Amino acid sequence: MAENPLGSEKIATLLRSYAIPSITATLVSSLYNIVDQVFIGQGVGYLGNAATNVSYPLSTICLAIALLLGIGSASRFSIFLGKGDPDKAARLVGNGVVWMAIAGLLYLLLGELFLSPLLRLFGATAEAMPLAREYAGIVLIGMPFLILTNGISNLIRADGSPRYSMLCMVAGAVVNTILDPIFIFCLHWGVAGAALATILGQILSFGLALRYLWRFRTVQLSRDCFRLDLRDNLRTFYMGISNSVNQLAITLVQIVLNNSLTFYGAQSIYGEDIPLAACGIVMKTNAILLSIIVGISQGVQPIIGFNYGAGKYDRVQQAYRLAVCWNLVVSAVGFCLFQFFPGPILALFGSGEPLYFEFATRFMRIFLFMVLVNGVQLLSSNFFTAIGKALKGLLLSLTRQVFFLIPLILILPLRLGIWGVLLAAPIADGIAFLLSVFLVKREFRSLRARQAALH
Repeated sequence: MAENPLGSEKIATLLRSYAIPSITATLVSSLYNIVDQVFIGQGVGYLGNAATNVSYPLSTICLAIALLLGIGSASRFSIFLGKGDPDKAARLVGNGVVWMAIAGLLYLLLGELFLSPLLRLFGATAEAMPLAREYAGIVLIGMPFLILTNGISNLIRADGSPRYSMLCMVAGAVVNTILDPIFIFCLHWGVAGAALATILGQILSFGLALRYLWRFRTVQLSRDCFRLDLRDNLRTFYMGISNSVNQLAITLVQIVLNNSLTFYGAQSIYGEDIPLAACGIVMKTNAILLSIIVGISQGVQPIIGFNYGAGKYDRVQQAYRLAVCWNLVVSAVGFCLFQFFPGPILALFGSGEPLYFEFATRFMRIFLFMVLVNGVQLLSSNFFTAIGKALKGLLLSLTRQVFFLIPLILILPLRLGIWGVLLAAPIADGIAFLLSVFLVKREFRSLRARQAALH
């Protein structure tokens, strides 16, 4: 049997072949919300942007579920392929898909049942609430499809088909982009039209992802693969917990951030709605950069997981270092854009009062000041997950968002007002970066020792 190229091909070649399709997929996936934001800003106004901002945590929670099941299943899938156990890998695929379907349906039901309390929790103001309910009530229908598509895409990538994984995400985003202006400007459906365009794109992506289940290259799926093994599934959840918690932490940060901005905004010249709308634009813009970093991380995951399972620890280190280099280049471009060209970026999302643009410009420059290094924390967290050390990955997932950022958002404004909310992010990013470097260096020493023991 020929050796799997994950264990023999040059790392740079592998990373290009896996990461570029993954980057394309995650980047295009992030455009679901960005495109909605642009067209809603142009067609509805900044209150429409505020409404989509407070609805956004519903999507991040959905992605947290997809990562728990998708990354957990894909990480174990890669490790067992590296160990030469395709039967076990096939069972992980089947069980993962069943859990994705169950989780998606439960999330839809609970989300629709508690929609209004959730939107209030997410920071919806009295003016934004009607539009938020209209938008979120429709978007929730697509959440089961989004969970299944994102989860299966991770498995497709781990199976050695990163381009097909990319196709699943790109096809839906293209449909969304085409339908958005038709529904908003031609049919005048407003935020409801944007939401409908989103779920139609998600359904198409789901259909493409589902089609692949009968076309896996490295394993053969049978009916038994879909029979749940609850004890073994706990290990899958454990492997995906780091990425999932990181996404949930982003959601928690968004909730705290929205409520802090409306509270301290009401005490400033900007009022409640301007900071809320500006936050939505800045966070969605940063999501484009983060999607590229996530794409690099997802692309390198099967390379790291396979080689760790095969005992090729020098290749594990090489893959991580190259991924970090890619991240730093991308982040440097993002830093320059956010610091020197915030005006043209903000203008893409529609018009508004002079105070709105003034605050949004400052928000972008201050909040994203340390964007150059904050991707290292994400890559390091995923690195530990890929080698089966999910607790360390979980620790890094929690550091930036929960241990540092949220406390700083709550403490700094007590003295600095609304500007303290903005300063919390670069401080938290710097601390999380230093901790990531420390933990990865320790792990590399251990890997070098294990590599030396093999020779």
